[in-house]
Amino acid sequence: MGTCFSSSTKSTAEIAPFDLVVKPPALAASSAAAQTRVSAQRIPTATPAVTASSAVTVKLYGPPNSLVTSYLRFALLHKKVSLRFVPSEDQKPTIQVGSETVSGSLEVLLRYIEDKFPEPRLMICKFNLEGFDESTPLIVRTIWLQHKSMLWHMARMLRWSEDLAARGGRRAVDPSVGTPKMEIRKFAKSYTQLQELMVEHAQMEERILFPVLESVDRGMCKSANEEHGRELPMMNGIKEDIKSIGVLDAGICSEALSSLASRFKTLQMMCKAHFEEEEKDLLPMVEAAEMGKERQNKLMNQSLEVMRGSHSHSHLFDFLLQGLAPQEAMQYLDLLMKFGDPDLISSFLCQGIVD
Repeated sequence: MGTCFSSSTKSTAEIAPFDLVVKPPALAASSAAAQTRVSAQRIPTATPAVTASSAVTVKLYGPPNSLVTSYLRFALLHKKVSLRFVPSEDQKPTIQVGSETVSGSLEVLLRYIEDKFPEPRLMICKFNLEGFDESTPLIVRTIWLQHKSMLWHMARMLRWSEDLAARGGRRAVDPSVGTPKMEIRKFAKSYTQLQELMVEHAQMEERILFPVLESVDRGMCKSANEEHGRELPMMNGIKEDIKSIGVLDAGICSEALSSLASRFKTLQMMCKAHFEEEEKDLLPMVEAAEMGKERQNKLMNQSLEVMRGSHSHSHLFDFLLQGLAPQEAMQYLDLLMKFGDPDLISSFLCQGIVD
């Protein structure tokens, strides 16, 4: 009675925030695809394809400090299988599914994963998302994918905040969310991850991308810098609002939650317009600068160095990848693997591989 978190088992919204947190974008939608995780396809051998919902555990053997092992781990996690990693000194990773054991090159193991677990598809021949191709500058591809992830998470947080407001802070239908106070803590943790990712992304643009563009046309990035200046105070304000909601009285809680949802909506609209402006007006100018491959690689690695915090901590890196569709997430990993500095990328991908 003393707080806004009164007990209730009914929700006035159909959103299940916990499901949105743990499922990747392709599975978060309320559709038949979210219920049927793997199609009835079969691999070319006599062994049938395995559904991700089956009780089969996939074992991945390999050195924990191997980029190939880490890449395979992310691929299997996107297949939504039950994964067990077993550290091994053998430099050649091995996958075991039931009585089947397969080892070989990265390409061989990825093909096996695709055939064994057909959905969602991960492998595509080239970077062909949104009309981009191999000639698109590396930093443009990474920024575009980061935009995609942040916008998806922002939309997820908005839906979650609207659901909280509709329920007035009462208990969610989904029991795995926990008590109302537990749900608010999960909400706060998820928002903190989003804020950390967005702040690092903005710092990367200001320190790496914008100076390059300003060097060829002074004033080009003025508008984008101003957008960053407007968004940061709003993000900090939302964080303070979330902190205060847990201690509000019952009569104030519903209004506070509605205000929070409204502020999230405003932030989403601001960031969406900001990202679209960058993608339309600024990112094409990187290609117009006609940088060579060596300069592109250097720029990309400098940008990743600035974003070390969100890439070298496994929970934040997983958070970034969760905001992308499976093929997009593997495209992001491909960019890191193919063009990133090996030592830097190893420090990213090999973090937390042993659970």
